[in-house]
Amino acid sequence: MNPRLRRLVAACATLAFLAFWVWAGIALSTRLPANPLVQLLFYAVAGVGWGVPLFPLFKWAEKG
Repeated sequence: MNPRLRRLVAACATLAFLAFWVWAGIALSTRLPANPLVQLLFYAVAGVGWGVPLFPLFKWAEKG
């Protein structure tokens, strides 16, 4: 697979994953208690945690 096609596949997969991540974050945030510390921790993890599962995809897209 040539690099341009690989990057296109990775971009589409990233957008699909981010749509799922946002949907899951919204769905889970409604179940949080009203404690501000819990909400702060949840949004901190949700805001930073999306990148970790995408690292292998980014490495695959840039290899070759």
